[in-house]
Parts: sequence; structure tokens; C-alpha cells
Amino acid sequence: MLAGTKIVLGVAGGIAAYKACALTSKLTQQGAVVKVIMTKSATEFISPLTFQALSRNAVYTDTFDEKDLEKIAHIDLADWADCFIIAPATANTIGKFANGIGDDMLSTTILATTSPVYIAPSMNVNMYSHPSVVANMKILDGYGYRFIEPGNGYLACGWVGKGRLEEPETIIQVVDQDLLTNQLFAGKKVLVTAGPTREKVDPVRFFSNHSSGKMGFALAEEAARLGADVTLIAGPVQLPTPTNVARIDVESAEEMYQAVNSYYDDQDIVIKAAAVADYRPINTYQEKIKKKTGNLTIEMERTKDILKELGTKKQGQFLVGFAAETTNVLDYGKAKLVSKNLDAIVINDITVEGAGFTTDTNQVWYLNREGKEHLLPLASKRDIARQLLLIIDQEIKDESK
Repeated sequence: MLAGTKIVLGVAGGIAAYKACALTSKLTQQGAVVKVIMTKSATEFISPLTFQALSRNAVYTDTFDEKDLEKIAHIDLADWADCFIIAPATANTIGKFANGIGDDMLSTTILATTSPVYIAPSMNVNMYSHPSVVANMKILDGYGYRFIEPGNGYLACGWVGKGRLEEPETIIQVVDQDLLTNQLFAGKKVLVTAGPTREKVDPVRFFSNHSSGKMGFALAEEAARLGADVTLIAGPVQLPTPTNVARIDVESAEEMYQAVNSYYDDQDIVIKAAAVADYRPINTYQEKIKKKTGNLTIEMERTKDILKELGTKKQGQFLVGFAAETTNVLDYGKAKLVSKNLDAIVINDITVEGAGFTTDTNQVWYLNREGKEHLLPLASKRDIARQLLLIIDQEIKDESK
């Protein structure tokens, strides 16, 4: 997959910069077109001439050194790249990326790119575990940057532990595999629902639930990364729209029902991760209900069962439901899988620590209609989303055999 791939390699100022020379050479040997950006500190360890000879391209070190007067270098590079690899990524560089600081060629180019970014950290073991570095890496993970974890071993500072830049062969393997999987859903249309719904009582009150939308948004983001044409129907949440995803905002269960049905027929994969209200008030009020003595009774009625209707009328779509449960999770999930005519169901036991609505991590069961069960252990919701999509892709391939 690397042949012809346009890669910008960012080299920050650490002793592991010498490994970036081998990385440049190996990428070039595999047919990639490599352009290198070095920070000022990186040039203290390795000469730009070394990378120029290995990549056979000019090396960028200064934001104001415009090599082509008709182009702005950092914008041109940002647009040119199929992906960025930052190796080594120092604590300082990671901090700049996480906080939007653009004060050199590398950081300004990163701010300008929409291409995938792979970060391979390298630093002292104590620096790597420092709360500020951990927080910055978490921010970048939230932006969709991919981390290639450092290895354990003897460090230049004399310490032994985690912080050693991963070997060039491993970095290449990670990027190569990602480029391969990023084409899995090319040409497929994927519909994802996410978040809660709100069922109005009066102008200031509504019924809702604890869903944050994070799992559904992660699914939409990862589906787009895999090349799909993604439509995301989102309840009221405060989350940014993932890159290359068409977002439709709704509020009530009825609005969710109408939006899903308007897009359903021409979809290849539908993943209903939204926590749609099962009930809504029969009567709503145009003015605020005033507080009175005694209890207040609000009569509720069932909302439409969107997932069941989709299962009834599906014609070739691969339909996946979600179930948030607290007891007998597998039994309830299996029953829902059958009763709603689903191809698969993802069951979320919200009593598990680190899983559930508002967390950034999750642990789920994936069940299909053939009775196969997959437990996806606790991981970030983005990782869980990617694992789920890879399973779905394999199941669709198995069905077509």
C-alpha cells in the first residue's frame, strides 16, 4: 500500500532522530514519496542533508524559507500529504500539537493538514508518564491522531522503561496496515445514529437519558476513515462533527424516526447506536408548568420502535442495533437480536467500570444471528468502534461467499 503514498515525516529534536533516517530510507525503498520536516532542535542531532539524500527531496526546517515562490510551503505540504508520521515525537512537540501552537514549520503544517497523523513518541520514561504529557496525548487521541506506542528498553538517558521510539519496521507496518484497511468500506454507504433524544414536557423541561453520543460518533468517524460515505443522525449532544461525515441533528424520537427512514433505503450498513426514548409525554405544554403542592403525574405513551421497523423492512442492509443493559445482558441482547430481525447487536453492560454512556472507554459484546459472540475488552471508544467495523466488514464478506 505504500507505493506512491505521499508521506510527510516530521522529525522532532530527540536522540531517536537517528532512527528517522532508517525510517526515511525504508519508506523510500517501499515506493513512498517522502518529504521531511525537521524542527530546529532536530537539526542539532541530524543534518538536513542526510534526510535530503535519503528521501531525494528537499528538507523543510524554516516556515519562512519558501522554496517555491508560487506556493506557501506549509499549506502546500499539508495539502500534498496522504499522511503524516511524527517520529520521534517529543513531549514538547506533542504539547504544541495538542494546544494549537504553530511556531515552527512542523507545528504550522500539522495545524493545516486534514490528512491522517501518526505519532511515534520518544522520551524519558518519567516524561512519558507525566500528567501533562498524558493529558496532551489524550487530547490528540480525541482529535483522531493515531499513536504508535513506544517500546520498553534502555533509554539514552540511562533509564530503562517505556519511552524508546518504536522500530522503523513496526512504524511502517502500522501505517501500511492502516492504509490497507482504510479502503475496506470504499463505495459503501453507512448510516449511524448517536446520542439521546429529548421528549418535551414544557418550554423548560424534557425527558432524556445519559447517552453522550461518544460511541456513535466514534463509529461514524471510524467508518469514514475506512472509506465509507457516512451519514450521522445525532440527538442533542455537544460533540464536534467527525471529518468527512454528513451530520443531521434531531431532538425527539419522532424526529429521529423521520430522519432515519428518509435515509434508510439506500444504505449498505445501518448502526443504531442512539439511545432513543421509549416513552414521551402524551400532553405537552406551551407554557412552563408551575410548581404546585402535592405530586405531579405525567402520562406517557410509547414512541415508535425505530429499530424494529427497520428490521421489518430491511432489504439487503446490514442492520446493527445497540442495547445498554444492567442485568442478564447476553440474554436480553439475544432476545432483541431475534425480535427486531437484526444482523447483529452490540451489548453494552453499563455496570462495568469504565464502560457506559459518558466514559471515553467501553467494553461490549458483539452477537450475530448465527450465534457467534465476541467480547471486545475495555478500550477507547474509538478502538472499540474500529474493532466493530472490522468484524462487520468480515461478516458482510462471509455472507457474500
